[in-house]
Amino acid sequence: MRRSLAGVALAVTSMVALSFLIPLGALVMSLVKEQSVTAAEQRAAALAPVLTLTTDPSALRESAAGLDAAEHLVIHLPDAQSLGDSQAPVKLLERAQQGRESISQKTPGGWICLQPVVLPGDRVAVIENFVPDEELTRGVKASWAVMLLLAVGLVGGSVLVADRLGAKVVRSSKKLAQASHTLGQGNLDTRVEPMGPKELRDAGVAFNAMAHRMTELLAIERELVADLSHRLRTPLTALHLASERMAGTPESARVEAAVHALESELQAIITTARTPLAVGPMGHGLRSAETNTGRKPTGTGPSSECPRSEAAEVVRRRTAFWSVLAEQQDRPCSLDLTQEPTAVSLSDDDIAAVVDALIGNVFSHTPPGTAFGVRVARTAQAVELVVEDSGPGIPEPDRALSRGSSTGSSGLGLDIARRAAAVTGGTMRIAHGPRGGAHITVVFALAPPAPPERGPRGSRRRARWWPRTR
Repeated sequence: MRRSLAGVALAVTSMVALSFLIPLGALVMSLVKEQSVTAAEQRAAALAPVLTLTTDPSALRESAAGLDAAEHLVIHLPDAQSLGDSQAPVKLLERAQQGRESISQKTPGGWICLQPVVLPGDRVAVIENFVPDEELTRGVKASWAVMLLLAVGLVGGSVLVADRLGAKVVRSSKKLAQASHTLGQGNLDTRVEPMGPKELRDAGVAFNAMAHRMTELLAIERELVADLSHRLRTPLTALHLASERMAGTPESARVEAAVHALESELQAIITTARTPLAVGPMGHGLRSAETNTGRKPTGTGPSSECPRSEAAEVVRRRTAFWSVLAEQQDRPCSLDLTQEPTAVSLSDDDIAAVVDALIGNVFSHTPPGTAFGVRVARTAQAVELVVEDSGPGIPEPDRALSRGSSTGSSGLGLDIARRAAAVTGGTMRIAHGPRGGAHITVVFALAPPAPPERGPRGSRRRARWWPRTR
């Protein structure tokens, strides 16, 4: 836009300058020529009174010498004697003498002025004044150069002013576009300072109002999620009392463990929902929960600003949790974990949410007794989490990834897994596996190497990642 505005200013100002320069240039040339010819005619007319008084060559030369440009003055006396070097054609000179008319016209090499003077005895003398081409154009080039410099200065000034104005507009537009991009990435604290033309200032004010309203709506939504989750405490308390009444039975320990696990997860949901809004997508740029909830961030990386977790360890813990329920439903469960490091740029909670969503789908959409398996493999640049079962499978994989579009399902689980993979730069694939059922592969890109740590004396040591345990 800035270049376009400068180009428009350049084109418009150049056209205006040319529309004035061309007529002015022609006018200057015409004026200089007219002044030179008028001066020549005046010199010839000034010498005419002298001719009426005397025709003595010495007196005439002395009188001509007192005039400007005397070298171009020639006096043609009636006796065919000429005082000076004549430039006039013979026919033109005869015409002036015989016709007794003043002649002023262009000739090769300049401009000729012939002024007849009638002497006593009806004789005719002719005063000739020749103006060379150099005299006709003297000062024209200098005048043109001055006008050209003024035009260039005018065009350059207009382009500079247009560029400055365009820079202000472009700066406002870029800041607004950058703020929109940042807001789209999840930074809800993004605001712009309204600046530039009135229209862009209004757009900036509208953007700030939109971002503020969006933050309010998300906060209301999160509070609603926390309230709805809190309502589950009543049936959870009933389950807890029922488990106490079952004390002494073989199932009481399992039920009590499941109730405690469910209560822990419910508390985590409420705490997370009431934590201030995240400023980035899943796994990136989350505000520290330690300040608001008293808990330390769940990422195992060196900084809560860039979460880092061992995917295999989190999968092991969550699979152990689900294996209790699988045993109750007679579901064979297999777990295959790689022994290589599996660090990814997600927090423990994010990875746990993916595992719970995928295994939870197995329990929700396959009958009891259906076998399933969980596998974590390491490739050169990624970590693959595979969950497969021997159930009926997923007939429409693409549709299953859309929230609320799957029959009998909200579609949230698969979407959570897809978004978590996308945050790390990975993907998710749904296919039919060797067990005959669904075969879901979530690919997480490996986290970049941790920065080296300095020892007490400034020495560097390699950062080591240790699996976390509860």
